[in-house]
Amino acid sequence: MFVGNLPTDTTDQAVRELFAEFGTVRSIQLVTDVFSGKCRGFGFVEMEGHEARAAMAGLDGKDFNGKFLKVRLEDTKRSGGKGKRGRR
Repeated sequence: MFVGNLPTDTTDQAVRELFAEFGTVRSIQLVTDVFSGKCRGFGFVEMEGHEARAAMAGLDGKDFNGKFLKVRLEDTKRSGGKGKRGRR
């Protein structure tokens, strides 16, 4: 799942505790600034399907340290390029 609108002082542990209310958190990846090491305001959380749906329903729009969370399914079908190019 994509988790957005996180405060810059957010830690992996804080996100794990937040999502653990809804089930087992498999992994967390917060995107951090290269120079400061602080959270850039978003990250990704991996959970089982039914637990992820419960977390989205319970956390999307919830106030988390003064910011309203955005919790969405990660679009795994998105690709960075325009597709494969054939060789000639």
